[in-house]
Amino acid sequence: MSTERPRNVVVTGGSGPSGIAAARALRRAGHTVFTVGSDGPRIKAAAAEAGSGVTPLVCDLADLAAVRSLHTTVQARLAETGGSVDGVIHLVGGWRGAKGITDQSDEDWEFLERGAITTLRNVTRVFYDALAASDAGRFAMVSSTAAARPTAGGASYAAAKAAAEAWTLAVADGFHRGQAGRKEDPTEQRSAAVVFVVKALADAAMRAKSPDRSFPGFTDVEDLAAAAVGLFTSPATDLNGRRLLLGPEPRH
Repeated sequence: MSTERPRNVVVTGGSGPSGIAAARALRRAGHTVFTVGSDGPRIKAAAAEAGSGVTPLVCDLADLAAVRSLHTTVQARLAETGGSVDGVIHLVGGWRGAKGITDQSDEDWEFLERGAITTLRNVTRVFYDALAASDAGRFAMVSSTAAARPTAGGASYAAAKAAAEAWTLAVADGFHRGQAGRKEDPTEQRSAAVVFVVKALADAAMRAKSPDRSFPGFTDVEDLAAAAVGLFTSPATDLNGRRLLLGPEPRH
């Protein structure tokens, strides 16, 4: 099912350039947008930069109880219009690397596990039912081409991204089993979970800081934002369980 009507979307990891771009694009497309970050002043500033009507919320997404409280807050704000959450664009990220396998540190792994895996697990578990109930439920995360082609120096990062991808594809399977894939009384596929795959992300500030750099293979955050908006106008059957490459094809 594709839809043109306004939706209620939560953008997690909303303080960074990709979160600001996604929130701005979704709001301009007419959707109600909640943008989430762990630092109050930063997420308020990011919401203001994204534009009028974007609502900033503070939450430690690595804390399951806090995510449940976030869900309650969002639902309470939507209750006045009888709405519920239709989409979650999960943009929590971070990178840590090393020289090779032997110097992959526990501290780096804990940072990556918390940011890439734990936050995603918490958000999907808490918001899953709302997305499954929506007639256009959408969940998206951003992964890296490194997950499929890991290097020794990026072992921890690639492993964390691969785990996050696997979890997201399991969410997609859940959506399928509960809708079009249901053995008894199957319904039209309404909900979809997707993985956006990029080599890396670039934004206007990065380009301005390094005007002589070409950023080969990088995906601009504005293109990521456009892809997030496009989720709500594409049929769930065309999206669910897909790994969508944003940018040039990686060389093999």
